[in-house]
Amino acid sequence: MNSLSRRHFLAASSTVVATALLPRHLFAASAGSAWPVGCFNRPWTKWSYDETLDAIKAAGYTHTGLLTPTKEDPFTGSSATPEYLAALKQKITARGLKVNMTALRVNTALELPAAITDTRKQIENGHTVGVEFALTFGEDKPERYEKYFKIMADAAAFAAERGIKLVMKPHGGGSGASLEILSAIKTVGHKNFKIWYDAGNIIYYTGKDPVEELKPIVQHVTGFCAKDCSVTLDNAGKRKPDVMIQFGAGQVDFAAVFQGLKAGGFNGPVMVECCKIGATAAETTANAKANRDFLNRVLAGV
Repeated sequence: MNSLSRRHFLAASSTVVATALLPRHLFAASAGSAWPVGCFNRPWTKWSYDETLDAIKAAGYTHTGLLTPTKEDPFTGSSATPEYLAALKQKITARGLKVNMTALRVNTALELPAAITDTRKQIENGHTVGVEFALTFGEDKPERYEKYFKIMADAAAFAAERGIKLVMKPHGGGSGASLEILSAIKTVGHKNFKIWYDAGNIIYYTGKDPVEELKPIVQHVTGFCAKDCSVTLDNAGKRKPDVMIQFGAGQVDFAAVFQGLKAGGFNGPVMVECCKIGATAAETTANAKANRDFLNRVLAGV
């Protein structure tokens, strides 16, 4: 064996021995789930969208979603102009970010034909911006459930033709928890209608266990809206849930939820929706980064 080969052999042997002596938890971390972790704009709505994008970038995220419109930024709402959409797409791209989702504001107060037209326009705008997912919030008025489901059936087919995946998140009412969600999936009856799970919202709106509520619907979940939720009681004993908090400060067992998702074949993305809002954009950005770091640590062990 020549000297170079001998050195390589000894180095490789040393590496094998050293690796064998490492703690087993380090292997678990390296084998963790590598789902993409992105961030919505919700924590920074007090500031401009330019500041929001800079903050999301500074917090270490590579993906963002258009969740919460403002007076200045309708995002892909039906009122958005072609000029606005082009500028919006350029702002996101200029920061090296990718936009993967937009929210649909389904107006069930309109007559059905008008509501369908309005929803289709939003989907078209999402296609212009280049999103992969269009997210709805369900319907909280029982007398409008039937109309909502008809709009969703049309939207699912319309979105599929444009390569957009239509998804719904738990949000109370007709999308409160697993029973309502399964009913919605059955009623819409289209393969392009899936779920973005939100463990924090399960607690916020229903008080149920998000780990148990995930089990009946996990095969339908294609994304995760990440938020924690704490619950206190007021003087009258009424629940006061709060989601604008740091991860780990509430009741969501993120590790158990992610383990359930993984067992069900989930493949991301995970999108941070909430954090504690600071007095400044910079403080909020630090909190958003801390929530990203929290998720990365949890995911490393899943």
